[in-house]
Amino acid sequence: MALPVRTSVNRLSGLIQKCKGLRSLCSVEKNTVTKEKCGGRVFSGIQPTGVPHLGNYLGALESWVGLQEGYSSVLYSIVDLHAITIPQDPAKLRDNILDMTASLLACGIDPTRSIIFQQSQVSEHAELSWILGCLTSMPRLRHLPQWKMKTKEKREGSVGLFTYPVLQAADILLYRSTHVPVGEDQLQHLELAQDVARIFNNRFGELFPEPQALLSASCRVKSLRDPTSKMSKSDPQRLATVYLTDSPDDIILKFRKAVTDFTSEVTFDPEHRPGVSNLVAIHAAVSGQSLEETVHSARGLDTAHYKQVVADAVIQRVAPIQQEIARLQADRGHLESVLSHGAERARQLAAPLLAEVRKRVGFS
Repeated sequence: MALPVRTSVNRLSGLIQKCKGLRSLCSVEKNTVTKEKCGGRVFSGIQPTGVPHLGNYLGALESWVGLQEGYSSVLYSIVDLHAITIPQDPAKLRDNILDMTASLLACGIDPTRSIIFQQSQVSEHAELSWILGCLTSMPRLRHLPQWKMKTKEKREGSVGLFTYPVLQAADILLYRSTHVPVGEDQLQHLELAQDVARIFNNRFGELFPEPQALLSASCRVKSLRDPTSKMSKSDPQRLATVYLTDSPDDIILKFRKAVTDFTSEVTFDPEHRPGVSNLVAIHAAVSGQSLEETVHSARGLDTAHYKQVVADAVIQRVAPIQQEIARLQADRGHLESVLSHGAERARQLAAPLLAEVRKRVGFS
């Protein structure tokens, strides 16, 4: 019987083709990537939510490490200005910033090959955000899906929450970034950055390149308790999310309790068997195998035994990362030094650009 993997591959191919039509948004063609290898600038940000979970690592951070090899200039920001769009405990936020820094370094982000910095330490982000906000209409922001979703949950939202997509655009444009690694749920926010770049360029003269999306083919990890939703730190179910610093016993327990179905065979069919397919996707990602190879290797196993196999593979993959996170967390001075040096390097890029923006809008 043919594996359902082929169906999934066809769907992925269709998605890539669809993305190519979004104003040339997606740089997924082989020739395009090769062309940009020695040039271009990558920017991405991550919120300081502490130690990442398995979905963060397999879905984003792993590809971030690879981008250091492919682009001549790479910036990764811990976006603490974005974090305060929801209430934060100041002491916890400080710890989370350093924990995220330790995690990025432990996962393979190299401060000699990329710029790692804390967003709030580069004040140019906030000033450019204000200028770009004055070029952005309220209806444009009101139609963004995340504003609709978050205000529906909370019934109201802060001004910061409403305008943070403009800050995202400023983050990207401040460095004249050419490429931004994003998930599919962030494409509309990147389109806003493109729109704002065009508006500024049309009004004040060409300055900003229109940043292009880098849609990662990395694993999209689902919740272990609800495989129709993404793995998330905000999930109220403790067993739903695997953290990079979870103990082996906790990882085994979470996978043992993972939701599957009543069919014992291991197959990959996200539409009809999302729980088992999530396990297969995770196993393939941490083992380096293809989906087909992973399904083949599980032949003869029922899902109960397969959960243990996946847990063991995850434990083996994250063990060295855990050790490095622990080592780095014990040296706060080093982490603070990495962020301070990164902020200095980021400001060297940001300050001349903002000076030019100020000149063009008439501030100087």
